Amino acid sequence: MGILDCAVSRHTSPTFLLYLCCIFGPSLGTELSFVTCGSVIKLLNVKHNVRLHSHDVRYGSGSGQQSVTGVMTIEDSNSYWSVRGTLDTLCHRGTPVKCGQDIRLTHVNTGRNLHSHYFASPLSSNQEVSAFGDDGEGDHLDEWTVQCGGSVWKREEAVRFRHKPTDAFLSVTGEQYGRPINGQREVHAMADPSQHSLWKAMEGVFMKPSEIPTGSRDYSHLHTEF
Repeated sequence: MGILDCAVSRHTSPTFLLYLCCIFGPSLGTELSFVTCGSVIKLLNVKHNVRLHSHDVRYGSGSGQQSVTGVMTIEDSNSYWSVRGTLDTLCHRGTPVKCGQDIRLTHVNTGRNLHSHYFASPLSSNQEVSAFGDDGEGDHLDEWTVQCGGSVWKREEAVRFRHKPTDAFLSVTGEQYGRPINGQREVHAMADPSQHSLWKAMEGVFMKPSEIPTGSRDYSHLHTEF
């Protein structure tokens, strides 16, 4: 398989960039205007100015799974998520993500997928959002539909993520946790779309479309994304 070009946000940490380049090769391009499969990104909630975040801290109620929060900090590496296909649909690296496409978002540092279910969230009692699975493999409750206005997910556009199994929208409404994650915001899912459910792709490494040479094997179906 040929070297995959990638477009790098100016805020991506040098250490993280070096790690990705060791995997995919050192060829770096200009920034893309759209989000592609295989990209590793941070997602900003536009209303509350927090980035989608996770860490190896479990909820003390509800599912007891790994917690997902929103943080103000820009540089935190625990806010990187990999854009991947679902159990039923491949998402080849470098392919633009289409509006209406089902994806999984895998937390880079722990390998667990953004997940939701009918447990109540700990602060607002909305629908809990957690991180679930091992090494990028969970279940159908990890699937989210990208809702945007055009044909593909544009980086400059605020989009929504609808949880496919429950039809709830990934949201932040401002509730803050105390210790041990003091000041972090609750992330949950809500039945209706609103200004609280708008997200924008920010810092990260964006995989550029790349042709696979004839006769080469396509490894994008393997679950080795970061």
